[in-house]
This record gives sequence, C-alpha cells and structure tokens, in this order.
Amino acid sequence: PEGLARPASSPRLNPAAQTSACREPGAGSRCHNVLQLFCNDDGMIMKRLMILLLLPVFALSGAGHAMAGPDSEQAIRDALNKILPGVPVNDIRPSPIKGVSEVQVGPRIFYLSNDGNYLLQGNLIDMKSRIDLSEERRKEIRTAAIEELGENKMIVFPAKSAKHEITVFTDIDCTYCRKLHREIGQYNERGITVRYVMFPRSGIDTPSYDKAVAVWCEDNQQEAITRAKAGDKLTGSRDCDNPVEEHLKLGETMGLRGTPAIVMADGEMLPGYVPADKLAAALDSKM
Repeated sequence: PEGLARPASSPRLNPAAQTSACREPGAGSRCHNVLQLFCNDDGMIMKRLMILLLLPVFALSGAGHAMAGPDSEQAIRDALNKILPGVPVNDIRPSPIKGVSEVQVGPRIFYLSNDGNYLLQGNLIDMKSRIDLSEERRKEIRTAAIEELGENKMIVFPAKSAKHEITVFTDIDCTYCRKLHREIGQYNERGITVRYVMFPRSGIDTPSYDKAVAVWCEDNQQEAITRAKAGDKLTGSRDCDNPVEEHLKLGETMGLRGTPAIVMADGEMLPGYVPADKLAAALDSKM
C-alpha cells in the first residue's frame, strides 16, 4: 500500500566493480547489444539485467500456455550459456505467451522465445485479471527460499497471540533497522511474529558482519541483537557455527538492495521500515 515504507538503507557497492564483467577478456561478445551484467564486490552475477532486445509485438499473440519441448528447452539453455556462461538456470517453464518460456535464474524471472533468439525482461501482466504474473512467481520463489533456510536459522521474536509472521532482513548498523527493532513490542502486540535474517550490507569480514556473528554466538540471541542495535559492543566469542554468510547470500540472491527488507508470509516484499500499525493493516487486508 502506498506510503507504507521508509527508504531502505542501500548496500555499499563498488561502482568500478559493477561493470567489471564487461571489461574482462572476452566479455565483449557477452555484453555487446545483448545485456549488461552488473556484479557486486563478491562477483555475484546479475544484480540486475538491462535488456536491449525486446520480443516483437507479434510474439505476444496467442492464448494458453505453449509447452516448450526438449528441443526448445535446449535452445534456451544454449542461448543463455552464451551470454551467462556458468550461471545455473533454476527452471524453464511455459509462459502464457505462445512460443515463449519463463526462465528462472535465482529469484529473477525473465522470458525467452522457445528458439532462444529473443529475450525479454520485465513484468508480465494479465490484462484480464490485472494480475502481475511475474511478481506472483517471484513471491513463490521468495517463500520457498525462506522456508528452505528454516526458522532454526533465524532470531525470532514471537507474538503471544500470533496472527501474522514476517521475515525481516536486517543490518545491525542500519538506522531504520534499529528503529524497527526499538518498536518490536508494538509489532508483537499487533499479533506479528518477527523473524530476523542477517544482511550486513557491507559484506563479509566487515564490522557489521562481525557484529551479526557476535549476536548469533551469544546464548541469548534476542537480548544480544537488542543490545547490538542499541550500540552496545558484544564481547563474547565469535567462534561458533553461524548462518550469517548463508543469510547474506540468500539476501543477495533475492536481489536485496537495502535494509530493512520485510518479506510477508505470501512472499511479498516491502523494502524499508514500516510502522507497526500500518504493517498490521496491510497484513490484515490479506486475510
């Protein structure tokens, strides 16, 4: 709903690294007139795709789901391997557009003609129902990824009379993450269980990352994250099995650009801080 979220804190990316993929030897053929790859400092591919090829209008005609046969799927994989060598394709399935398949790479959805010649990035809208079909798929993907992580790898603040559950990607040093946490009681009072996943925007081996690990290594993680977000320095051991790197990679593959990022139970993502009363209203509207 309009007006809900405050701006999320943006990740700190190295501008020089964002276009490094196209400066590497042999990269010209991958990038020229096809797509521009953006990488972060860790080389994570596909921060976003800038597509310069569009499907011709006539490709949007036709009804129903056109099944892509084995030959079509192989053509699509061959085409993708030329521009994204080594990048795993999670899924290829029919789209509602005749002759076009939906392709999933990580949490990202785009569309390829079954002959592998045309690629389209953008949201696919059902004009009759006015439903954003691409976002519906992304919601499914987010939900599945979070379920695969598991609640045992989260720091949970449960509501006594829980009506809703949200997963929040958080950074110890993020201003609006701290504001959200100061109001954790308000979320719980409104029946919202908050599950924290760490997303230190500065990356591995940085002070924010070390603080996230320190929180996880404490016996009382709820108390530890509260103290850390209040600015207290945790002095306990940081030598423990922890999922912080896994959290960070999950956020990166989901395309997070800042914190806090709130993922609702149906997979819808709200970027930024949302006051408890407005978030509760948004969640209630989904019931």
